[in-house]
Amino acid sequence: MLENLAVVLFRPKFPENVGSAARACLNMGVTNLILVDPYNFDMDKARPLATAHAKHVLENATIVETLPEALEGFTSVYGTTARTGGWRKGIMTPSTLSDVVNDRLRSGGKVAIVFGPEDKGLTNEETSLCSGLMTIPTSREGTSLNLAQAVVVVLYECFKKSLDKPFEADGPPQERPTTVQEQEALFSNLQESLLAIDFLKDDNPDYWMLPVRRFFSKINLRRNEFNLLMGVCRQIQWFVRTYGPDKKK
Repeated sequence: MLENLAVVLFRPKFPENVGSAARACLNMGVTNLILVDPYNFDMDKARPLATAHAKHVLENATIVETLPEALEGFTSVYGTTARTGGWRKGIMTPSTLSDVVNDRLRSGGKVAIVFGPEDKGLTNEETSLCSGLMTIPTSREGTSLNLAQAVVVVLYECFKKSLDKPFEADGPPQERPTTVQEQEALFSNLQESLLAIDFLKDDNPDYWMLPVRRFFSKINLRRNEFNLLMGVCRQIQWFVRTYGPDKKK
């Protein structure tokens, strides 16, 4: 869905930052990169930072002379700013911006997010072309972000919102929950093991097992975890049989 989202870099000063921004775009599923009047742009300096993976994003970037030219055809434009206050009111965070961007994109719009020059950002005149403004909250000790860092933070929020369901990392399939019968087998084995090491009092072990049972009731025990604990119990019982106090040295 992010094919209608564009990153606009307005007068970026360092080609290396442009390359890193291109990589950030690819990471978050955005391939439309627009450069406005880049300063001393050098593709050979930018390309290594884009890496081979995002090389096509960088090389296919549109380069224009003016911001109005870059924004032609977009239905919504949002500018980034580190300066707040004054007439710059109603400034969004990346999270709130992503809600707006997601709504615009899902309704068929084309959205541009504009990032200003690294040294001074967007001027009031440039932000006046924007539908809204966004700032990235930071520690007061360091309010300035690298251009590519800012790009990846904003696009990450947009990427999350664009997903039809929450992102889940690939991994092995989750083991099934244990059955009541398996849990009872585990409790019996645990009780035997805890008695063997004198953790439970042998006058009324069922009573002293109640806290253990309550503890496990809080856990959605999986079959692989059941196997692990059963193995621990077997090892405890073997150790006591082999090296217990009733064995002669």
